[in-house]
Amino acid sequence: MREYLLTLCVTAAVTYLLTGPVRKFAIAAGAMPEIRARDVHREPTPRLGGIAMFFGLCAGLLVASHLANLNQVFEKSNEPRALLSGAAVIWLIGVLDDKFEIDALIKLGAQMIAAGVMVMQGLTILWLPIPTVGTVALTQWQGTLLTVALVVITINAVNFVDGLDGLAAGMVCIAAAAFFMYAYRIWYSYGIEAAAPATLFAAILMGMCVGFLPHNMHPARIFMGDSGSMLIGLVLAAGAISITGQVDPDNLFGGSERSTVHGMVPIYIPLLMPLTIIAIPAADLILAIVRRTWRGQSPFAADRGHLHHRLLEVGHSHSRAVLIMYFWSALIAFGALAYSVNSASMWIVLGVVFLSAIGLLLLLLPRFTPRAPRWAESFVPPRYRRRKVLPEAEQAVATEDTTGGVPAEGQEPEHRTPVAVGVSGVNGATAVGPRSRTAR
Repeated sequence: MREYLLTLCVTAAVTYLLTGPVRKFAIAAGAMPEIRARDVHREPTPRLGGIAMFFGLCAGLLVASHLANLNQVFEKSNEPRALLSGAAVIWLIGVLDDKFEIDALIKLGAQMIAAGVMVMQGLTILWLPIPTVGTVALTQWQGTLLTVALVVITINAVNFVDGLDGLAAGMVCIAAAAFFMYAYRIWYSYGIEAAAPATLFAAILMGMCVGFLPHNMHPARIFMGDSGSMLIGLVLAAGAISITGQVDPDNLFGGSERSTVHGMVPIYIPLLMPLTIIAIPAADLILAIVRRTWRGQSPFAADRGHLHHRLLEVGHSHSRAVLIMYFWSALIAFGALAYSVNSASMWIVLGVVFLSAIGLLLLLLPRFTPRAPRWAESFVPPRYRRRKVLPEAEQAVATEDTTGGVPAEGQEPEHRTPVAVGVSGVNGATAVGPRSRTAR
């Protein structure tokens, strides 16, 4: 565990320290696109944050290759080299897209090429654990097609959810943490060495996200861009492919040991766990494709109908929308992790149901518009305080103060319609429209 923590810390430190210089480079290179209609941020922000994340990935793999225990992963498996090769391909395409806006079909082809590069070097799905059936071996073509499909879906799912400051990096970090605990338990608790690469990938992925998040939290100073979102999506997919298609308890164990493994890790958990860690991004991806196709648009056409956009429209602030997405990602990922430890416990099911109810309450919170009692108004934010009704004389004085003086003779006094808190396009926390600029 100490070597994994060291790898994680080195990856996070390199990513964090390089993000500042990368931001200056992005500004100098002009990688600061204009504000688009679907964007939530209000100022042009540099991209290319994926450059720092890629060098963090390289640093993590380099340190791990020189550690005593983790060095065996590089000696007995070619998967770390396969990951680095595929990551380099997808990262280069992402950098070019952040600067020159590459066509969506070209990016899709590059994603398939990156997946093919990893398949050629051995990072592929060999078999699938299917419930009530067991372990099913796949042919070379079946494994290749399934691997490429999983990589492309995961990359685009992470890319689609990258719409708010700190959202994609935080959600992927939560998913990587749950995945690391699952893979680490399979490797060290049961001695299944085929889970070692996935454990290393999850630790490095956590380091990449942790190192980048301080620069990307709201208000973000730099965006990861496609060079970062596609990169962390590929690393996440690589770990899922490794532990799903490489770990086979039926072939590795027999007798009582196999029964023990199946008792603690049901045969369908290796198939379920990779799906749960991308459940929210995958749901957003599917909904986006259905929505755009229904409207007669291209599935790659950008819009403002993603889950995080809907949270802003409901009335959540930027930070609260991100935290709600964090909450649901953690609930699904760690709920599946707890189920893999003890699938017969009713307390786990009840806990997940209770937390889901809390999550639904948080989603509907702006609909309730709660108001604090009079005695507690000084301890809560202004949006929870009761509005005081002013007399007509005080309202006239307030109107003069807001307009800068008494209206001129013959001019109607300006009446301003009060705006509810949380409406998009009004305050800085939930604005999704263009920023109003005043002449100086």
